[in-house]
Amino acid sequence: MIVQGYVDGWFPMVMDEKTTRTEWLRPYSRCLFPIEGIHVSRSLAKTIKKQKFEVRFDTAFEEVIRSCRRPDNNWINEDFIRVYTQIYKQGWGHCAECWFCENLVGGVYGIAIGGVFYAESMFHRMTDASKVALHSLVETCRERGFVLFDAQIMNPHLESLGAFEIPDEDYRGQLAQALKVHTNWSLELK
Repeated sequence: MIVQGYVDGWFPMVMDEKTTRTEWLRPYSRCLFPIEGIHVSRSLAKTIKKQKFEVRFDTAFEEVIRSCRRPDNNWINEDFIRVYTQIYKQGWGHCAECWFCENLVGGVYGIAIGGVFYAESMFHRMTDASKVALHSLVETCRERGFVLFDAQIMNPHLESLGAFEIPDEDYRGQLAQALKVHTNWSLELK
């Protein structure tokens, strides 16, 4: 069901953490990042150049997803964590992590189907940690042959990093083409 939902342009979101009610959403406009890379401000460029954080991939997936939980109005619950951790164990869930003094201080996670990376959420405990993780993840996805980096729903933070919106109809056309691509990080559709 997860695969079919994403392939059809939908994504799940827990609407009520207390009842664990999950709904499938397909917004009228889809938020994407250019596969060429996110917008890097001067201050972020300095942070990246200094290599302030050690960037790792797929070493703390469940810790990243748990760290993305908010104190209130959460759309990530235990069922969500269980399902996406299983996807990670199957090899098509991935995360980028920022570490500082052996502490996880930022990260982003998502899933990969065909040539599409579907970013789910990100967090930070130090300034720029989530941005460095996102930058590294987009760069790695491009290098691995992905053609679409889906961020689902626009917000001011994503927009400041270079995300843009396209109408659902255009998204579904790009999605159909991108799903035909295979990478060594993604679930291959039969």
